[in-house]
Amino acid sequence: MTKIASVLTIAGSDSGGGAGIQADIQAVTALGCHPLPVLSCLTVQDTRNVYNATATDPDIVRQQLECLAGDTPIHAIKTGALGNADVVDVLVDFLADHPDIPLITDPVIKAAGGGDLADEALIARMKERLFRHAEMITPNSIELALLGEDEDPAQAARKLLIAGCQSVLATGGHGEGEDIINTLYHQTEEPSHFYIERVGGEYHGTGCTLAASIAAGRASGLSAAAAIDQAQDYVLRAIRHALRVGKGQPVPDRGIPWQS
Repeated sequence: MTKIASVLTIAGSDSGGGAGIQADIQAVTALGCHPLPVLSCLTVQDTRNVYNATATDPDIVRQQLECLAGDTPIHAIKTGALGNADVVDVLVDFLADHPDIPLITDPVIKAAGGGDLADEALIARMKERLFRHAEMITPNSIELALLGEDEDPAQAARKLLIAGCQSVLATGGHGEGEDIINTLYHQTEEPSHFYIERVGGEYHGTGCTLAASIAAGRASGLSAAAAIDQAQDYVLRAIRHALRVGKGQPVPDRGIPWQS
């Protein structure tokens, strides 16, 4: 019987199937790991936008986490949209009991179409309590400016590091230029830059896919840098084979055969 690394993913359900926990499950599976999905919120969502969202009862989230931890070795954790501040508190309690598991946090605040996925209380609780437990947070440029309260990416990342983040991967998908440049800011080292070809257009669920793929790499024993490299390559391939599912953004084909 084959052993497999497991990735615990705590995220929202995307009824359109393009982002959220659906994206996490596909990415983690494609990269050779077993997904352990814990649903933090339900959304009314399609390929165009998010129209409504409701958080899962925090006690149900707690029960899911405790159930899985009592049965299955967890090799990495990824978080996405968390629903509300109470879910953050439950998650932080769980992380305190499992401090050695790498945590990759995608600080989801808004959908690509502009719909809100986090209120001010949730954003504040993530900054105050969750981020310090994360090995890496993966904000896009919009999230980074909001969380770091600065339009300059380097300064915003520095503020988050000072506040306790271990590292900040500032993703460059919303920028311009021939290449996407994802920049990893560290506590003690100079920033590391990761380059990947930019494919034109906007795609639904790329941030979720990238963070889940990094978590899968860490679960498989890769270093943080190697996990980012592998995740970028996987996301690029999925975008190149993107699917026209609905009337909005195309969805990356995360089910394509993958070989590292």
